Amino acid sequence: MTSQEKVQQVTSRETVLTRVRDALTDVVGDAPAVPRAYRRSHAGSDTVGLFAERAADYRAEVTRVLPDKARSAIATALHLRGVRNLVVPAGFPADLLPDGPWRLLSDSPPLTVRELDAADAVLTTCALAIAVTGTLVLDAGPGQGRRALTLLPDYHLCVVRAADISGDVPEALERLRPRHPLTFVSGPSATSDIELERVEGVHGPRTLDILIIEP
Repeated sequence: MTSQEKVQQVTSRETVLTRVRDALTDVVGDAPAVPRAYRRSHAGSDTVGLFAERAADYRAEVTRVLPDKARSAIATALHLRGVRNLVVPAGFPADLLPDGPWRLLSDSPPLTVRELDAADAVLTTCALAIAVTGTLVLDAGPGQGRRALTLLPDYHLCVVRAADISGDVPEALERLRPRHPLTFVSGPSATSDIELERVEGVHGPRTLDILIIEP
């Protein structure tokens, strides 16, 4: 880029910013409230059933259990996937963590990329889930850990409590903490190449299991 082009680029940027400032000269204090009278949810009354259906549409394996069966259901899922090295983020509920042949990997001190890549699975909770879109939302809170933990292992088992399932996106956004790192997950990782061939596991876990704990 020539010096003349740089000057022109800076000038164009300043022109845009100046116009924005001029347009806001009459705005005093906080921005005016935006009316939000639109329909807030399309979920209906059975949010748990809808979430299970929509998540399954994205090729996640969904299991619904009662609280006293949750621990054994987690053990069954890990056995079926042949898990031997299991990443468990800090804050995961101890009463839900089953005994088994797997070796538990803590992320304190942080696991290396090589260690995470070698792990068979990661077991987490979530911040909440969205029924209409079949989406899990992670915010690095207790039981979820940093984003890398759910990117590198090939299998992700996520525990969702029924009370944490929001009907639709507007409801979910009100419950989320906007200053936290938010990750929206709809099914296992999938992408398509230029020939539209679906490939799974490129940008995250190839397999996603969701365990819903219902009252």
